[in-house]
Amino acid sequence: MTTTAPSPSSAADLSTVDELRTGFHEDLGPGERATLVSWLAFTATFAAVRLVTYSIRDKKGPFRNVSVGGAHIHHYMWGIGLLSGVGAVAVRGDDRVRRHPLVAGAYGSGLALIVDEFALLLDLQDVYWAKQGRVSVDLGVGAVALGGVGFAALPLLRRLARHRGARRGRSVA
Repeated sequence: MTTTAPSPSSAADLSTVDELRTGFHEDLGPGERATLVSWLAFTATFAAVRLVTYSIRDKKGPFRNVSVGGAHIHHYMWGIGLLSGVGAVAVRGDDRVRRHPLVAGAYGSGLALIVDEFALLLDLQDVYWAKQGRVSVDLGVGAVALGGVGFAALPLLRRLARHRGARRGRSVA
């Protein structure tokens, strides 16, 4: 029986995936892992919701507005539902359940669904496509940017903490 060796690119991809998985579990604490998953879910959901709403507005693609009895159901309602579920897990769930990546992902996605319609909630008017609706976009993009900066700064912040701890250790001894 002959076997073929994986191509160099697929072997490198597997190695990169393995390295990321190992780094995720070994280099990040539970809180950092949950924060990263939440941020990734927020970012992906915010972008996806924007794309879906634009496709609905332009009547392109399979997506349509959801209505019940003629009333439009805004997507912040799904976000409130997700955050309510996360809150129930936080109140009642044990540590293993609370730290599950799905909980962090549901939190990030639910928050993105709400933030995307923040202007509507702020004005209590459907201003999604109006100039006032820009507040939601600015808030969402700002949250994504701040989260990204936070993760980019983690190595620097850890170095600063190590050096401060080492200095304190030397001055005490």
